[in-house]
Amino acid sequence: MPKRVQIVLNEDILSLGMDGDLVEVAPGYARNFLLPFGKAVPLTPAVMKQVEHRRAKEAERQAALKQEAVDFKTALSTIGRFTVKKQTGEDNVLFGTVTNGDVAEAIETATKKEIDRRDIVVPEIHRTGKYTVTVKLHSEVTAEINLEVVGY
Repeated sequence: MPKRVQIVLNEDILSLGMDGDLVEVAPGYARNFLLPFGKAVPLTPAVMKQVEHRRAKEAERQAALKQEAVDFKTALSTIGRFTVKKQTGEDNVLFGTVTNGDVAEAIETATKKEIDRRDIVVPEIHRTGKYTVTVKLHSEVTAEINLEVVGY
């Protein structure tokens, strides 16, 4: 009886791996839980070809997403500066603060492309002026944009 068997996961399993991963597990775990519930399939040459094909497709998709992010980073740097208008009081002090949602709205207005506000890192901004904001476009691509805060 083998000590470990190789299987390919059909879905994400928290302590084991992601969908499509090749993992080694105890034979009883595979026989009693993973295989009967369709969470995995035994490793065969045909399944291995499917896994390789799926990985190649995923690599192509990730490369396309990264290239799109690089292109958008170039577009952001071409625009140069984004402006956010906020109400101010004495000495150019803002009422409130500039949030990542405000920056996302300014980027969307200028580029017509929606950005998730959670991917934007804004420093503490309490006065009008020029600031640098970091935008995460992809896991490997980040952009630094210039933000000008003006009062009205």
